[in-house]
Amino acid sequence: MRTILFTLLLSALAGPLLAQGAPTQAAAGQPYALEYYYKVQWGHQQEFLQLFLKNHYPLLQKSVESGRMISVKIEQPANHMTEDGRWDYRVTIRFRNSTAATTADPEEERLIRQLWPNQETYKREEQRRFEILLAHWDVPVTDITPAKK
Repeated sequence: MRTILFTLLLSALAGPLLAQGAPTQAAAGQPYALEYYYKVQWGHQQEFLQLFLKNHYPLLQKSVESGRMISVKIEQPANHMTEDGRWDYRVTIRFRNSTAATTADPEEERLIRQLWPNQETYKREEQRRFEILLAHWDVPVTDITPAKK
């Protein structure tokens, strides 16, 4: 009897907690947005950005050209933040749909070899980009702006 009451109590409390989650992304087939945050070791922000623009951004541009992605936007904060909340760069990518956002691009390896024929340099510079990275996180975002009437 205690187990049944405990289960009922948990069920009653779980509903409101689950309802407080983030809104879901758009329906299938609709654009899907992800924000990628990068926190870099102090003093290495410019080096990270240069390596990102040289060795990753061209790959993102190819994904936009192919239609897999709709857009790529790179931003940095205008003011400083507390260390625990600090991020140095935010890359917002709007994908064609959730499938494109959550599955590997089958063309990626071919494009990497095409864009960077000198694979040793590419791999060394990508290794360096990740060496100076302190943290990286991804956040799916949903536009909930009301439609104009």
